[in-house]
Amino acid sequence: MAIEVTRTYVGSIQNQRQVCDGLDSLGDSASKIWNVARWTADRIWNATGEIPSEGVLKAYMKTQSCWKDLNAQSSQKVIEELSDAFQSWFDLRQTDDEANPPGYRKHGDDRPKSTVTFKADGFKHDPENNRVRLSKGSNLKEGWSDFILCEYQTRPDVDLSEVTRVQNVRAVWNGNEWELHFVCKVERETNDSAGDSVAGIDLGITNIATVAFPDEYVLYPGNSLKQDKHYFTRAEYETEGENGPSEKSMWARRKLADRETHFYHVLTDTIITECVERDVGTLAVSWPEDVRNSDWGKTGNKKLHSWAFDRIYQYLAYKGEIRGVEVLKENEWNTSKTCSRCGDDTKSNRVERGLYVCSSCELVANADCNGAENMRQKITPSPHGEDRSNGCVSQPSTHLFDRESGTFKPREQVVS
Repeated sequence: MAIEVTRTYVGSIQNQRQVCDGLDSLGDSASKIWNVARWTADRIWNATGEIPSEGVLKAYMKTQSCWKDLNAQSSQKVIEELSDAFQSWFDLRQTDDEANPPGYRKHGDDRPKSTVTFKADGFKHDPENNRVRLSKGSNLKEGWSDFILCEYQTRPDVDLSEVTRVQNVRAVWNGNEWELHFVCKVERETNDSAGDSVAGIDLGITNIATVAFPDEYVLYPGNSLKQDKHYFTRAEYETEGENGPSEKSMWARRKLADRETHFYHVLTDTIITECVERDVGTLAVSWPEDVRNSDWGKTGNKKLHSWAFDRIYQYLAYKGEIRGVEVLKENEWNTSKTCSRCGDDTKSNRVERGLYVCSSCELVANADCNGAENMRQKITPSPHGEDRSNGCVSQPSTHLFDRESGTFKPREQVVS
């Protein structure tokens, strides 16, 4: 059975020298539209105590001359991104009073090169010749037929002539040059021959995912995420002025976000592949109900907001759908303190962060493995007393992200 999924493919621009000036102008215009809308929102906030809605901002910005620097849909996309940024700020303020609102895209007299999104009427794609025509706004056109024609190259395994359709194209400044991101709808065949076994996942902050497979427990720590965050949030990258983050700071934030996204894609690909290879047809994922609405203290709240459990679930769900693994969201209530062998739920059983010792049946387990096993048993309950191997639960396999290969490997095989 075929299903339609969304994929983003990156294309390197082959005629960079010929198109960079035009793309620079569009990127600068996107920053200008953002700044004018941000200034407007700030004035309305000061006067009314409320941030204007996306519709109100769009209506006002259409009266500003900079609106016509871009194709109308591209200008609208800038306002949608600003509105989303304000919404994220509002959500973050619920637990972090020091959260800063979206800043201006300006550094002194200079503006950074913002991403420009071209929707359906803003581009014309020629996949046979690896070319795409990008529209300019009327203010930047020298004539009615003026446009930017980019020649691009994707990875050898990507053929954009075979996708169902290209939804939009984004011109992205990567810090050194412009590149194109093609957001596409593609058809994928699902694997309807998944097995009958069940696995459970406990999501966490130190161990990003702990999986209880039918025959093994595997930890997937987030060491590389922590290293990336430490590197890209060093003082030299966290430079800000009164107009917001510097271009260097914005570059570092984009790089960190890209690395995080790559990590989560590789992680979820690995887990779903393991499920298929172990004949697992159902995967139960722990879901921390209302966790973001709880107050865990300043440090704890910051860690929770960097905890991407919702993104991990979404990635697992669509990857599982493609490969025939049903991914279920299950409430994790009491799974951390309940013994997966006998069902005892004495709170003191959770001895410390990584250790679980049952006061009733004397099970000694890695705490995350115990939680993952409880998630597995939500779908396929095991009779209390069934021995899932004390040693197996207490000494799971650990798979680390290997930077050299870009894959997860057993700890002893990781060289970077």
